[in-house]
Amino acid sequence: MSDIIRRDPRAEWIARNRLHPLHAAMQPVQHSWMGPNGIIRKNVHGVGFIGPNGIKRIDRSGAQQGGATKRTAAAEVQLPLHQVPQPAFYISVVPDMVGGRLSSHDRDLLGLAHQLAGSEGAVLAVVFGEHKENAFATAGVDRLLVLDGEEFSGYAPEQRVQGLRAVDNQFSPRHWLLPDSRTGGGELGRRLAATLGERPATRVWQVKGEECIGRAGAGLQDLARPLARLILAAAECAEPVSETRHEALPVELSTSVVRSLSRIEDLGAVAVDPGAIPMAEAEFIFSGGNGVKDWALFHQTAAALGATEGASRVAVDDGFMARDRQVGASGTWVTARVYVAVGISGAIQHLQGIGACDKVVAINLDPGCDMIKRADLSVIGDSAAILQALIAAVEAYRNEAKRDAA
Repeated sequence: MSDIIRRDPRAEWIARNRLHPLHAAMQPVQHSWMGPNGIIRKNVHGVGFIGPNGIKRIDRSGAQQGGATKRTAAAEVQLPLHQVPQPAFYISVVPDMVGGRLSSHDRDLLGLAHQLAGSEGAVLAVVFGEHKENAFATAGVDRLLVLDGEEFSGYAPEQRVQGLRAVDNQFSPRHWLLPDSRTGGGELGRRLAATLGERPATRVWQVKGEECIGRAGAGLQDLARPLARLILAAAECAEPVSETRHEALPVELSTSVVRSLSRIEDLGAVAVDPGAIPMAEAEFIFSGGNGVKDWALFHQTAAALGATEGASRVAVDDGFMARDRQVGASGTWVTARVYVAVGISGAIQHLQGIGACDKVVAINLDPGCDMIKRADLSVIGDSAAILQALIAAVEAYRNEAKRDAA
């Protein structure tokens, strides 16, 4: 019998066609893969093999069916360490750190900084106040400078500019990178540019050699200009760092930051009705689909969580939600930090609409639906019982917080 491997065009076509009923059977089983944060994820359902009598078996010795390799206890792949002992120059990045963590926009910015730094430069991340991030190393940070203090807390752009000026005097970075966002980076970058006397490159989405390209004309045109020292970059300006692990060595300022008398008084956050937030700008979306049978309970849960409500196309077509609440390719593309899908199976148009969401939580009865495969956290069970338990947990947490405050 010939050893030549023959192609099967029909099998290849089925593997490409997501709508074919045999599509899932044609996909290779992934036992482990690397997540967006550089952490190796394992598929616990993919361990083992189907025996001759149709029963799933797990080989504890490590030799899987037909496999020539042995599984070891240290199966996790360690990313190569990128070190810069004596940096020739610095690329300073000031991430937004919304909620104390790196957003997808921040990671894209660090990817652009790593691209500009090359092998001789180091990426210096400047963070204000306390943070909750523990993945600076896998995000591409070589040096980490935390400017902590009450003067930097809240809305204090003038004081933060003073801190960045101290960083500029000590490290003399070749480039400053800030996110051109509405969560602080856009305003802070323009204030810093005015202080340093630099002309910033705004809404930059691509850097090629000594040239940067930014959006202009209400986002309908591209404007190319020489590479500026201060860059305000848009989302998806570069690929985030995923193939290297960095040191993220802590550094400090040699001199104290001059405290300036602020002309701005921070009155704190203003409560906003989640229902009034546009879907494209919402950070926390609670979305329902065909699997939701008690819509009154759904609305009650969204109100308890303080989330913006969304829906799938089926729920909108059935009249349970307004058309402007529809999420997906035929509705609104969302970029929420947390997206909770209740009773949504995960049609391809809906998955396209939530592709830029940071964390996806799925509540569904079907453990094999596409939304469960997309989700970072899945809860299998009846949606009504899960929502009731969720409301009870939120109320218990708030009551405990009130007792602690009293």
